[in-house]
Amino acid sequence: MKPTVILVHGAFAESSSWDGVVATLLGQGYPVIAWANPLRGVASDAEQLTAVVRSIEGKVVLVGHSYGGAVISNVPADAGEVTGLVFVAGFALEAGESCADASSLVAGGTLGDTLRSVPLPGDVTDLYIAQDRYHAQFSADLPAEASATMAATQRPIAEAALSEPSGATALWKEVPSWFVFGELDHNIPAGAHQIMADRAKAQKSVEVPGASHVVGISHPDEVITMITAAAEATAG
Repeated sequence: MKPTVILVHGAFAESSSWDGVVATLLGQGYPVIAWANPLRGVASDAEQLTAVVRSIEGKVVLVGHSYGGAVISNVPADAGEVTGLVFVAGFALEAGESCADASSLVAGGTLGDTLRSVPLPGDVTDLYIAQDRYHAQFSADLPAEASATMAATQRPIAEAALSEPSGATALWKEVPSWFVFGELDHNIPAGAHQIMADRAKAQKSVEVPGASHVVGISHPDEVITMITAAAEATAG
């Protein structure tokens, strides 16, 4: 039986960002869940994802894009039979490290200047990417029309989530990992992705030439190849 693939989107996106990946995986016979990440905080989001993992019988491959990588990193090792982790332009955080910390492992990220804040009741602030900055910042290798739709439908993240320290243990220290990211990622520079892949002792790390932060949308074949490699490597 093939493992269930759980796809976890990041900030400023939503579960439909996995559509190009989902269709192919389903066609290959994989059970797939494109999970709706709450984007409220690393610990609380990971707790909810953990409940989903615990509900699944059999093996699971967790796939995280951007902030979603931080969330899958915080799923406990005893949550279920998680056999592989795939970071798609995703944060593989060390214990105590935040997304803001990891994105600054090397210089070059430009996300901060594009963000717009919306104060909410309960002393919470949501962050969005300004719609007129979204294409250049987030998805420059997609058609402008597609980026405009994504900008309009983006899910905000709680500001505090980006500075929240990761938990005391990192799942990638116990579960094999694979990394794929874009050469021209402006949210998390390629050099930061490579540092995270190296310290995780990734089974494989691929930098896609010319790709933006949304490598899973612009280069779905490369991402699917990495997911199926993770699933097949741990199938025994």
